[in-house]
Amino acid sequence: MSSDAAGFIGNIPQYYDEGLGPIIFTEYAADISRRVAASRPARVLETAAGTGIVTRKLRDALPDDTRLIATDLNPPMLDIACAKFRPGEQVEFQPADAIALPFADQSFDAIACQFGVMFFPDKARSFAEAYRVLARGGRYVLSVWDSHRYNSFGRIAHEVAGRFFPADPPQFYSVPFSCHQIDPIKEYLIAAGFDDIGIAVIRQERELPDTANFARAAVHGNPLIDQVRARGGVDPERIVDALTQEFRREFGDPGRMPIQAIVFSATKK
Repeated sequence: MSSDAAGFIGNIPQYYDEGLGPIIFTEYAADISRRVAASRPARVLETAAGTGIVTRKLRDALPDDTRLIATDLNPPMLDIACAKFRPGEQVEFQPADAIALPFADQSFDAIACQFGVMFFPDKARSFAEAYRVLARGGRYVLSVWDSHRYNSFGRIAHEVAGRFFPADPPQFYSVPFSCHQIDPIKEYLIAAGFDDIGIAVIRQERELPDTANFARAAVHGNPLIDQVRARGGVDPERIVDALTQEFRREFGDPGRMPIQAIVFSATKK
């Protein structure tokens, strides 16, 4: 992948894991892990594993003898993921690009990918790769964010950051919500050869115990911070402060925040 929206490096992983993870990722991780574990796969691959939020839930949901390999394009994210596991737990970590997986054909019985597809520059190839490395009858379970309409935190972050750079607004927060249309994902799955496609829209509400902390993570916990620094002339703390105020108006402090995701599942014929 070659995109300034896909580089989760430097201090980003820590903010991502501690500030964003418990609020927007953990409960969806539990859901996707249950879906993967339901078919009792013996060999499981996770792509775009990030800091291991899903990986931890997968390992807890799967039988102890299930082989689990977690991959991500960014080694600094996997460094944090590794720290979530005790010695002897059956999990392997490997840097890998989801559009060029370093695994043999039919290597896995299931693949999980939470909120990763949006960052893949060649989405068709990523689906073809998932199909290739799955064994016959294997399941691919993936999730994407629904649109800004249903995830107002993303819309607000996009708008607030843009106010500081009206001539060249940072575009990070347009990327995670760019795959909310169901038909294109369905067509990618069909074109790759998948069958038995299931789709679930999952709306949840999250507690925001510290709105300012969430706002800081929303700026520093993803490549938005690098896009801000690359443009220069604006202290990122000004954006954090402005975002905190907007989040407080929208959600309260402490507050409650609605979020919505779409989960797809499909079977290799």
